[in-house]
Amino acid sequence: MKKIALLLVGLLTCLCTTAQKHADWIKTAVFYQIYPSSFQDMDGNGIGDLKGIQSRLDYIQSVGVNTIWLNPVFKSAFKDGGYDVIDFYQVDPRFGTNTELVQLANEVHRRGMHIVLDLVAGHSSNQSEWFKQSMEADKNLQYSDYYIWAPDKPNDLSAQEASHWVEANAPRAKYYIKNYYDIQPALNYGYANPNPNHPWEQPVDAPGPKAVRRELQNIITFWLEKGVDGFRVDLASSLVKNDPDKKATIALWQGLSAWYHEKFPQAVLIAEWFNPKQSIGAGFDIDFLRPGKLTSAYERGQKTDAKIYFSKAGEGTVADWELYFKDQYESTLNKGYVSLPTGNHDSPRISNDDRKAPAELKVLLTFLLTQPGVPFIYYGDEIGMKYITNSPDVEGSRNRSGTRTPMQWDDSENDGFSTAPKDKIYIPQDPDPDRPTVAKEEKDSNSQLNYVRKLLKLRASAAALGNDGEWEFLSDVNQPYPMIYMRRNGNEKYIIAVNPSGKSVEAKIAAQNAKRATYIFGTTKDCSYKMDNSADIIKLPAVSAAIFKLE
Repeated sequence: MKKIALLLVGLLTCLCTTAQKHADWIKTAVFYQIYPSSFQDMDGNGIGDLKGIQSRLDYIQSVGVNTIWLNPVFKSAFKDGGYDVIDFYQVDPRFGTNTELVQLANEVHRRGMHIVLDLVAGHSSNQSEWFKQSMEADKNLQYSDYYIWAPDKPNDLSAQEASHWVEANAPRAKYYIKNYYDIQPALNYGYANPNPNHPWEQPVDAPGPKAVRRELQNIITFWLEKGVDGFRVDLASSLVKNDPDKKATIALWQGLSAWYHEKFPQAVLIAEWFNPKQSIGAGFDIDFLRPGKLTSAYERGQKTDAKIYFSKAGEGTVADWELYFKDQYESTLNKGYVSLPTGNHDSPRISNDDRKAPAELKVLLTFLLTQPGVPFIYYGDEIGMKYITNSPDVEGSRNRSGTRTPMQWDDSENDGFSTAPKDKIYIPQDPDPDRPTVAKEEKDSNSQLNYVRKLLKLRASAAALGNDGEWEFLSDVNQPYPMIYMRRNGNEKYIIAVNPSGKSVEAKIAAQNAKRATYIFGTTKDCSYKMDNSADIIKLPAVSAAIFKLE
C-alpha cells in the first residue's frame, strides 16, 4: 500500500510541472475579509446576514478594496463559528438563502469586484448527513469511508495523535479522528504512510479518499458555476494524515489545483497554510504569512511578554523577520503571491491594549499595505476597531470572540449593526463610548479610514507599489528603527520608511543614485531624505511613516 501511495504522489507531482497561471484580476486584487455574523444585520435578529453585506457594498468598495472574502456561510451547527459545516451545498438560514448568495455575487460583480468563499476542506460537522451515515454498521454505504473510524485506540500513538481520537461508540466503530473540536470529524483523504498494523489508515488512493476528493471537486464546481470567484481553503495543509513533510498533501493539492485552474481559469485558490514555499508549489495562488513578533505580543489569543517591533517602546528587532520574509518572497516570486494581512478572525486585532492610538495604527497599516503580494484587510481594521479582551465565548470562539465583535457603523443603536436588543447582539460591542465608527471617520479628513483610502489609492496608481512590484529590504538589521525597504517596477522606485518607536530616528542606506527623492505620502511631512555620493540619509520623527518617490 505504501508503494501505491508514493506512486500516486509522484504521478500527481508530474501533472503540475508547468508554471502556474493565475486569474488576471489577482494582479490588482485587494481583499476585504468579512465575518458574516458580525458585519451587518438586516432582519433584526442580532446576527449579520447576506443582505446586510449587500447593503454595505458601496462602503466596502469606497475603502479601496475590490474583492471580498466571506468566512463560512454554509449550513452549520455553529459550534465553531461556522467552521463545522453540516451541508456544503446550502447557505445557512441565519445568513439567507442560496439565491441571496447568488444575488450578492451578482451585485459584487456589477461593481467590478470579486467574491471568495471560505472552504472547509478538512472536516465537517458531526451533524452532517455524511457523518451520520458513516456511523452505521454497514461499511459499504455511500459515505461510509468519508471519515476515519477505528475499533480500538492503539497504545503506540503519540500524544499529538491521541488528542485527535474521539470516542463515539457508534455501530460502525468506537472511535473516529477529528480535526479540531470533537464535533469536527476529519474527512478521509488517506494517510501518507499507512501503518499496516492500523487497518483504518487507508492510503491516499483508496476508494474512500478518492471519493472525498471527488466530493470536494463537486462542492467547488457547484459554487463557482453559481458565480463565486474562488475559495480560501481552511487548514489546507492538514488533509492527508501522517504526512510530516507534507509531500502527500502537496501532491494532493497539485492534482486538485491543476484541475481547478484548467476548469476555472479566472478563479482564485487561497491557502490557509502559512508557508507559501509549500502551498504555492502545491498550486495555490495566494498564501498568508505570520507576522509574529513584528506586530503582535499575542499567541493563541494570550498575551505574552514578547517585545514587538510595532510598539512605541522601540525594543523590537527585524533580523528574523527580514530573513523569513525574504525567504518566502523570493522562493515564490513569479509563481504565486504572499499576503501579510492586517488581521483575521482567529487573531487579536492590530488595535489592542498595547497599540490603539491612530498614529500607531497608521504606521503599521503603511507597512502592511505597501508590501508585495496581495493585501487583505480584516473588516473594521480600516477604522481602528479594537480587540476586546474578556469577550464571552460565543459559538466556540473562546478568546477569538474579541476580534469578531460587530462592525461599528455610526452613532445609532448598536452602532448601526442591528436593531435587535443589546442582549440579542451576536457578540457584545466594544464598550468604549469613544469607539471608532465609519460615520465619525468619514467626516474627518485625517482619520484612519481616509488614510487607508488614500494609501490604497496610491498603491493602485503605482505598479511599483502593487502586487507584482519588486521588493528589496534596505535597512541595517542591526539598527531596527526605522525599517526601510524599496518597491520598484522598472524605473519606478519608491522608498518606504516606518518608525513605530516613540523616538526620532535617523538611518543611512546605500546611495540610490537618484536625482531627487520626493515625499508623497505618510503620517507626517516632518521627515527628510537626503542624498550624497556615499549614502542616503532618512530622518523620521517618533511614530511615523513616509513614502518617498525616487526620480
